[in-house]
Amino acid sequence: MLTVEHLSASYGPVRALDSVSLSVAEGEITAVLGANGAGKTTLLRAISGLVRPTSGKVSLNGEDITRVPTEDLPGLGLAHVPEGRGVLAELTVEENLRLGALGSGSRATPRRLRRIYDLFPVLAERKTGLAHVLSGGERQMLVIGRALLSRPKVLLLDEPSLGLAPRIVAQIFDLLRGLVRDDGLAVVLVEQNARSALSIADHGVVLNLGEVVVRRDAAALVADDGLRHAYLGF
Repeated sequence: MLTVEHLSASYGPVRALDSVSLSVAEGEITAVLGANGAGKTTLLRAISGLVRPTSGKVSLNGEDITRVPTEDLPGLGLAHVPEGRGVLAELTVEENLRLGALGSGSRATPRRLRRIYDLFPVLAERKTGLAHVLSGGERQMLVIGRALLSRPKVLLLDEPSLGLAPRIVAQIFDLLRGLVRDDGLAVVLVEQNARSALSIADHGVVLNLGEVVVRRDAAALVADDGLRHAYLGF
């Protein structure tokens, strides 16, 4: 579904990604792991066009999207949830959700909204309230729900567990696993919490200083004590 081939990106003289390659199939989660500064966020930003690669190629369902404008990508089936739980605080929960459909050039029909509310019942309870009153976990659910309203084939998630209670993290990760299983969604999950990420991932890619140092099935990564201690900290 998503293929990244020899992708490189720089910030001025600093090379943040160095010939990174990975692929994610329909119905799979690939966890991208590594220390702070390893290039994880830059990878997602380069895939979604927020950072222009200096070389390499990104393909979505066989189509080259490397130079496609960022604003056109939701219409092609790519959704990116950046780190930070960015919501429009002065809008209601439902108004925030509707923005996700607009980004893909479609409409937030009642049926599609019901689907999000079924996934996140707390958002249904808060749908007429302003987004600024939501907790951190509720905001994370809102930005994921907003991305899902664009009906993506590939979902890029940057640090969805950051600052959340373990119970909320488990709830969000269980939901992701269900979406992948039931809807065939392909997910690229960037996470500092390597243990939690690998518990739901099919594959793991470890970055170090912008390069891929390990690419394994998630279960094999968890089982390799040396790799875990060297790169993942558990």
